[in-house]
Amino acid sequence: QVHLEESGGGLVQPGGSLRLACAASGTTFAVNAMGWYRQAPGKQRELVAEITTRGTQTYVDSVKGRFTVSKDGGWRTLYLEMNNLKPEDTAVYYCNAKVVASLIQYYGLEHWGKGILVTVSS
Repeated sequence: QVHLEESGGGLVQPGGSLRLACAASGTTFAVNAMGWYRQAPGKQRELVAEITTRGTQTYVDSVKGRFTVSKDGGWRTLYLEMNNLKPEDTAVYYCNAKVVASLIQYYGLEHWGKGILVTVSS
C-alpha cells in the first residue's frame, strides 16, 4: 500500500504561483510513475502531469509551459510547480501513484491521495 498526502494548496490570484507536494510512504518500491490529477467543479477528473521512474514527463496541453512535475529519487516526494495560474486551474488536485505492471496483483493498480484544493481567483 502506498500512502499519499498532498500539501501546498490554497488561494492564489491569477498569474500567481503555487507549489504542491505529495508525500509518499509505504510500498513505494512498487511505484512506476506518479502524477497529479485534478477535478474542477462540474468536470471530469483529468491528468495534469505525470513523471515516470525514468524521468519522462507528461502534461495536459493546457498546463504545458506553466507547470512542472518533479520527484525525488525514491518517490518520497512528488512536486507540482504551478506558475502563471489561471482561474480555469481551480480544482481539487490529487496525487496519484501507479504500480509497476508486474506488481499490480500484489499492490493494486494505483493509489490516490485525498486531494487538495487550489483556487485561482481575483
